[in-house]
Amino acid sequence: MRFIFELLKTYLLFVALFLLGRVTLYLIYFDRFNEIAFEQTLLTFIYGLRMDTIAISIILVIPTIILALTPKKLYKISAKLVSYFILIFLVLAIFIECATFPFFAEYDLRPNYLFIEYLDYPKEVGSLLFKDYKLDIIFATILIFICIKIYLKSNFINFSKAFESKYSIRLLLLLPLLIFLFIGIRSSFAHRAANISDALYSTNRVLNEVTKNSLHSLGYAYYSYKKSESNISKYGKIDLKNAYELASNALGIKFEDELKPFYREVKTIKKESKVKNLVIIIEESLGAQFTGFIGGTNLTPNFDNLANNHISFTNLYSNGTRSIRGLAALSSGTLPIAGNGILKRNKSQNDFFTVASLLKPFGYKSSFIYGGEARFDNMRSWYLGNGFDTVIEEKDYKNPIFRSTWGVSDEDLMIKANDTFKEHFKNDEKFVSVVFSSSNHMPFELPDGKIEFEKDLPRNCVENAIKYADFAIGKFFELAKQEEYYKNTIFVVVADHNVRVYGDEIVPIDMFQIPAAIIAEGVKSQVFTRLSSQPDILATALDLLGLDLSYPILGNSIFKDNKQEINLMLFDETYAYRKGDKVAIMVPNLPIRTYIYKNKKLIEIDKDKQLEDEALALIYVLDDMYNKKLYK
Repeated sequence: MRFIFELLKTYLLFVALFLLGRVTLYLIYFDRFNEIAFEQTLLTFIYGLRMDTIAISIILVIPTIILALTPKKLYKISAKLVSYFILIFLVLAIFIECATFPFFAEYDLRPNYLFIEYLDYPKEVGSLLFKDYKLDIIFATILIFICIKIYLKSNFINFSKAFESKYSIRLLLLLPLLIFLFIGIRSSFAHRAANISDALYSTNRVLNEVTKNSLHSLGYAYYSYKKSESNISKYGKIDLKNAYELASNALGIKFEDELKPFYREVKTIKKESKVKNLVIIIEESLGAQFTGFIGGTNLTPNFDNLANNHISFTNLYSNGTRSIRGLAALSSGTLPIAGNGILKRNKSQNDFFTVASLLKPFGYKSSFIYGGEARFDNMRSWYLGNGFDTVIEEKDYKNPIFRSTWGVSDEDLMIKANDTFKEHFKNDEKFVSVVFSSSNHMPFELPDGKIEFEKDLPRNCVENAIKYADFAIGKFFELAKQEEYYKNTIFVVVADHNVRVYGDEIVPIDMFQIPAAIIAEGVKSQVFTRLSSQPDILATALDLLGLDLSYPILGNSIFKDNKQEINLMLFDETYAYRKGDKVAIMVPNLPIRTYIYKNKKLIEIDKDKQLEDEALALIYVLDDMYNKKLYK
């Protein structure tokens, strides 16, 4: 029975490692569970063991087969092979457990697909890790080295002893053990195998995250994202024709052409002899709570001044928590699609609607202006493939004032943008441009002499990054107001998403709130307080250009009667569809639930079938339009 005993010890070793990580997370975030009964919080260890068992059972399949099928004369080779196989996974598990703590501190989540995505950008991520997580890396490296030494020298697990069991006995045990591991992987006798949603036992989102297993979470995220372009049934099922009708009702947009859904003609509210240019300035991670006109701070005087004297949005929510969600929403007017973002998907790399492709027939020159490397998040390829004439990125800046991990400073960005627009005016060209900032990003590297740093806070903190981003906004408008193009241009200043999405709610909706202002000479200032989405911002800005336009944007101008008070938000894999103060929450492989949003809390109420059907319909419609390339 030594065969089984060595496998059992391996299982217990991994259980101990995962338990140590979970206990540490539990203690760190214990104050976040104050609304949950103590005994209920302890269930995290029971449900967590289930998640651990799934991961460990997968790891043990290959060693079990090798140890069972190898004849005794080859035991040394097999024992060493299995030993190193387990060591590789042990090192991987230790590394991921160590990485979980800074990742959780930053995103309020266990490692997910974002963790994998960032591996595609070693330069930026390597620089960030070296500057902000040096001690974490040193600690993890030392810990891994010590564990390797102990594992190799200790006799606690000795796979050679597995061969003390007779070959015939090992063969007889193989099938029962594989069945046992299969049960462990499935972790359910129900029709459907257990998955990541089975960790969501509590109403407290952070406690559910503690319950998960980071190794399993990463593996599931990778599998889910690879499968996501063809599988949205995990959210529920709905007839596609019915979905389009429900989505049409929810959006307030007629569905008349199956080949061009939601494509309609929109008359401008401001017909003029000379049409306007359009500049959309997208601010990285600028949450509404940091602004004066919404959050009551003194960090953004320049943004506040623009908002107070033009059109401001005080009840606006982002599509998601990633830049690619905000960029897609504000450049193409779409809502968040399940799985990978539009910028990275294969079928949206060309012939996908954008503001540039919309205005190109009217003679507009278009540009995407960024301070970093535009290969990040596939921005360069997506913008150039979908109608934008030019992408300006880090390599195009000569002698920048300041350069950080993520590229040149926001001040450099704004100077370059102003110079670009001056050149368009000089050449008598109409223009549309998306300008994307990057200074408000970890590790918050900021130049000297530009802002007064906040007292009693570290220099490299989010508050100072917000102040610097606002300084750059002020710099741009100071320069632009001196130029002739200014009076004939509509400007949008809006965030892509909030800085960090923290909160114990299953979807922390308040952390999706972002600020926006539309600056248009000759347009009466107003404060728009109705619930709005990022596609609404794009539709409103286009309404002021002086052009009658036809487009499929999934939002409406605030100047139109069909403006709806809805928002679709994506948090990791969980959707929140908000209509007024009612919210439908959609978690993969779980029933849709209805909540009321009150005082920044989600309170579950009786099912609202219409709301839940509309939520599911929007997800199906977004997926169908993408797969059939109908959003154009």
